[in-house]
Order: sequence, then C-alpha cells, then structure tokens
Amino acid sequence: MVVLEVVVVATRFWIAAAAVWFSCNATAAVLPQDRSDVMYHSYSGDGVTIDGPSVMLRKKVGNKVSFSANYYVDAISGASIDVRAQASKYQEERTETTVGADFIHNKTLMNVSYTNSSENDFEANSYHLSFSQDFFGDLSTLALSYSRGNDEIRRVGDESFLEEATRQKLGLGLSQVVSKNMIIGFNAENISDDGYLNNPYRTVRYLDADSARGFSFTTEVYPNTRVSNAFSINANYYLPYRASIYGDMRYYSDTWGVKATNAKLGYIHTIGKAWILDAHVRFYQQDKANFYQDLFNRADEFTFMARDKELSTYSSFSGGIAATYEWQFSSNALVEKSTFNIEYDYMHFDYDDFRDATTGETVGEEALFGFSANVIRAYVSIWY
Repeated sequence: MVVLEVVVVATRFWIAAAAVWFSCNATAAVLPQDRSDVMYHSYSGDGVTIDGPSVMLRKKVGNKVSFSANYYVDAISGASIDVRAQASKYQEERTETTVGADFIHNKTLMNVSYTNSSENDFEANSYHLSFSQDFFGDLSTLALSYSRGNDEIRRVGDESFLEEATRQKLGLGLSQVVSKNMIIGFNAENISDDGYLNNPYRTVRYLDADSARGFSFTTEVYPNTRVSNAFSINANYYLPYRASIYGDMRYYSDTWGVKATNAKLGYIHTIGKAWILDAHVRFYQQDKANFYQDLFNRADEFTFMARDKELSTYSSFSGGIAATYEWQFSSNALVEKSTFNIEYDYMHFDYDDFRDATTGETVGEEALFGFSANVIRAYVSIWY
C-alpha cells in the first residue's frame, strides 16, 4: 500500500507561513497595497521533502476595494517514520488556490476569501470572513473572524471509501499601541471539527505473538468531534536604532486532551537603507491525547486508539534567520519598490512516548524517536 500523507509538522508550518505571507501584514482601516509575490518553499526532514512555488497578486479598485489571489503548490515525496515501518515511499502533490477581497468603510475593514485545497485523495473548500475596527484615535484595533471548511476524504485503492468533515473557527483579536515604541496584541480562537477526523492511512501498533516482529498494525479510530481553544499574547518593542524585539506566547487545549504551549522571541535589525535582518527562536511543548499510545495490547483494546506522533507528548526547538533587500524606485516609475527575501529555519523534534518501530529492538523498548528538519523560503515582492 502506498501511504499518502502530508507531514503534519510541515503542513502546520506552511499554513502559518502562507497565512502571514498572504495577509501582507495588512492593518485595520487600510487597504493592502497593490503587490505581487513569487515564492519558492522547501521542507526537508524525517525522510520527506516538500517543496513548490507560490504566486500571490493584489490589486486595488478605487479607494474602497482590493482583490487578491494566491496559488500554492506542495510537491511531497519520501517516506516518514510511519511509512517506513510498514510501506514504501510515495509521491503526491497538493495545490491550493485562494481568492479574496478587502473592503474599507471609514475605520472598518472587511475581508472575504475562498480557498480550495486539492490532492488525489482529499478535497477541502473553506470560506473566511473577518472584520477589523479602529478605536480610540486609531490606537486600538478589534478584529473578529469566522471560517468554515468542508473536507472530502478518500483512500487510494478503495473506490468505495468516502468520508466527510466540517470545520469551523471563530477568532477574536485585539491590538493596542501602549507607547510610541510598543504594540501589544491578544488573540483567541475556538475551533470545532466534526466528522471523519483521522487519516485513513494511519495505523496503531499492537502486540501480536503470531507476528515475526512481535506486533502488528490496525487502522486508527478517532472521535468524530473535536473542540479546541487557543490564546496568545504578542508584543513588538521598537528600539531607538532602527531595530525591534518581538515575541509571542500561545496556549492550546482541546477536548482530546492535547495541551500545548509555544513561545517565540525574535530580533529585527536594519542595515543602511536596503537591508533588514531577522533572527528568531521558538520553543514548543505538547502533552499527548487521551487515546494515544505507542503500543497497544490488542487491536480492539479501546474505543478510540491513535499512534499519530503529532498526538503524542513531544517538544521542539527551532531557530531561524531571514534577510530582506529592498530596491526603491522613482515615484514616477511603474514599480514603486521591490524586495528579495530569503528565510531559513532549523527545527528539531524529540518525542517522549513515540518509539522507532523500524529498529528491530525488543517490542516496546525501541529507542524514542526524534528528527531534525530544514525549511527554506525565498520570494520576490513587487509593489506597484
């Protein structure tokens, strides 16, 4: 069986990265500038490579409306630890298309967008609506958002297999200028998932005396509902020598028992009129889901059973650097300015209760798993 899975770690990273890139750091009550971006991204870790291009366009129509479009590709190949334990390497491609519009009225900014994500065995359509409003002399901004997605999940080699899932997300954000040098923000999210929530290719491991390895695999079984909440606080402090320090902390919990904390700290420094440098570190720690185990006693030991390492207890560290070079053009030129941006992140993961089943050691006493990954993004931006 060819196992077709997107590495969850990389997926989360690129969703977050694409969201930041696509938003272009737009602030409330200001339409995004006309802009085009072309990006190449690459992830390599745990025997898997994910790379591809992304293209984004933004264009204002008058002073009240701005339209946007984004096309994003993930070409995935390799074999992660889950695949190496029971199947061969695989290849697949995921494409994502987003179209959206921003509308401004006085101090209110509204955004609507539609995203389609497609693979050979997965189709997702999602809709997003958000509002932001400035208050108190534009020193405070309140943002509200709602997203809804519908997924269709299939399984290669089984034409009768078809499952569905529905996802909803509510968001609340508040940013505040507290001094001429500091901005702080608070964000809260509530996510509700319903339907088929596990990967049809993923399996759990259980003891089997009749197997030469001492264990066998059977399909994971998840609950069909999941509710999660996340809260974060962030701050950016501007230093007097054209630099800034930024950081954020985030706490996450859900009804599956997963609890996680995340902290990030970064420093931005400008050199001359053209260079911007960014260095940052990130720490992440997670507690396992209630129904996760690395090794079960039998195939039907519990109603719900999972061995996805992303539901285990683990911690990660990442550090990265980024550089931006900016070209300024004449005010009469068609292109106002352009930047070249390159970013590199190193990521390391250590799992506390997920073992490497490929080592051939005594069942249940194999070495705990860990791996490192490298992430690169390079893109050119043009304002016009």
